[in-house]
Amino acid sequence: MESNYCQSCAMPLGDAGELYGTEADGGKNELYCKYCYEAGAFTVDCSMEEMIEISVSHMADMYPGIDQEEARKSMQSYFPDLARWKN
Repeated sequence: MESNYCQSCAMPLGDAGELYGTEADGGKNELYCKYCYEAGAFTVDCSMEEMIEISVSHMADMYPGIDQEEARKSMQSYFPDLARWKN
C-alpha cells in the first residue's frame, strides 16, 4: 500500500499534509493520519481487528457500491501490510 495512506487505518492522506498525524514536538508524521496518531502516540489502543471494525463503515461510505462485508474482507487482506500491523 502506498505511503500516502495512513499506515494504521488506511485512510488516504492526500498530498497537502493536513491529514497527517503529529509527533510530540508538533512535527508532522507522514505515516499516520491525525485521527490515529497525535502528539507522538496512537490515539486508540486497539488490535488490527478492532481497527478494521472501526474503519468498515467509513470505507463503505467512501466507496458507494461496496457494502460493509466487502469492505471488511478487503481490509482483512491489506491491513496486515500496513506499518502499524506488520509483525
